[in-house]
Amino acid sequence: MALHRDRHAPATDPYFDVRLWLQSETRHGRVWAYNLEHLDLIKRFVQALLREGTPWHDHGRKMTVVARLPAWVQQAKNRDEVLRAIARIHASPLRN
Repeated sequence: MALHRDRHAPATDPYFDVRLWLQSETRHGRVWAYNLEHLDLIKRFVQALLREGTPWHDHGRKMTVVARLPAWVQQAKNRDEVLRAIARIHASPLRN
């Protein structure tokens, strides 16, 4: 979930070039969000046990927020780690 080439560097806003407050490091990369609604959307997606796949007849690239998440965030094997990172963000005093 990086906005730049180095996935372990802090995420920054592409327009204002300021560090995003809602972010947490994992062993795969950094989980970040622009605001709490964005973070909750990511959390709901990661928690979902059943996700709809792309229909067989649709070959175009989806431009939704969840379709653009990195593959490691979308993988079920990383679910617990991503959810722990989201919990750390929620518990962070910087988000208040």
